Amino acid sequence: MRGIALAFQAWLAARVGAAGIGLYQLVASVSVLFATFAISGIRFATTRLVSEEVGLERAAGVTGAMRRCACYALFFGCAAGTIVYTLAEPVGFLWVGDARTVLSLRIMAFGMPCIALSSVFSGYFTASGRVWKAAAVHFIEQLVSVAFVVALLKRAPQGDLEQICAAITGGGTAADIVSLLLMGTVYALDRRRWTRDGRRAPRLTRRMLDMALPLAVSAYARTSLSTLEHLLVPRGLRKSGFSADGALAGYGVIHGIALPVVLFPSCLLYALADLLVPELTAAQVAGRTADIRRMVQKLLRQCLLYATATAALLLVLAEPIGRLLFHSPEAATYIRLLAPLVPIMNLDTITDGCLRGLGEHTRCMCINVLDAALGVVLVWTLLPRWALAGYVFELYFCECVNFSLSFRLLWKTAGLGKQNPRA
Repeated sequence: MRGIALAFQAWLAARVGAAGIGLYQLVASVSVLFATFAISGIRFATTRLVSEEVGLERAAGVTGAMRRCACYALFFGCAAGTIVYTLAEPVGFLWVGDARTVLSLRIMAFGMPCIALSSVFSGYFTASGRVWKAAAVHFIEQLVSVAFVVALLKRAPQGDLEQICAAITGGGTAADIVSLLLMGTVYALDRRRWTRDGRRAPRLTRRMLDMALPLAVSAYARTSLSTLEHLLVPRGLRKSGFSADGALAGYGVIHGIALPVVLFPSCLLYALADLLVPELTAAQVAGRTADIRRMVQKLLRQCLLYATATAALLLVLAEPIGRLLFHSPEAATYIRLLAPLVPIMNLDTITDGCLRGLGEHTRCMCINVLDAALGVVLVWTLLPRWALAGYVFELYFCECVNFSLSFRLLWKTAGLGKQNPRA
């Protein structure tokens, strides 16, 4: 799936140009903000709650948890869609600072309830150990998105960035709707295995809210700051002397071209981080602290080896990758500049997955909020003077701070300094 996405991104870059990619990345950053409100922590809450009920073998608890999580997601998803549709003009004009994004924002609004409900189903499949079902649906969703975007771009006038951006957003929204229909169907077939066993699950609603709401609040803060950071980048580049389209192009080269390549090898680790949640939760509920320590230590060692190897490959192959995929020497330059950051980014991904599995999701999100706040301050102060060089420094600095704090928390939570008993 990540390979298809990377190839499609390369095709988009050739089709719409760096400025078009930059404009769409701005819309995508706003989309992430409203999608965060739509989800409001429910994906993790579903995974954790269902994992607990499965671990305690309470089938009725699984069904009850899913019913409550779906209602929660529907409420926040509809609220997010209504807000973004109603406020599309002020968001486009005042936040993004580009009127060409208003149409895309309105199209995006229709996907918010679908994203929220799909996250509940995805959390269920992760918790119940049948991730392949959710993965199959997401694969179909991706193909549908590519097909719709290609078809809609054929109808968009060449060079009209507003229509181009709307076509890309429309394809993604259509895919979100298809994904929800498929995910709901697969879940309806799967849920028949959970028959009522007469064992009531205590305080399901309270437990769901205790997990979802603190995570939602911290996610709002982090995503708001992250979105603000993304919106400030083109403005900072314009202050440093870039033209309006030049600023969009510079932002697009890093976020729409170089970073997808740099992050491509980490797709395995993102999947692994999701799978860690139910595994570590089950071990924690059972009190197997030694198993948790061994699992975390082994994962971190293997992740470091994998990330170091991929970073070395990116350094060596930056030139041919940039030339082959994007026909851009500038893309190759930024791939090479960001490649040394790969080990830290990948270790941070695994560390966050471990912390979420061990119930430290709230403190983990607080660290991410601090990271995002630092990003805003550095973008605001560095970009007007140092332009893209300042932005690269900001990425390095914030990622190092985030990983250092997260790893320190994991060290204490998992007791990594303690010796494992001999088998």
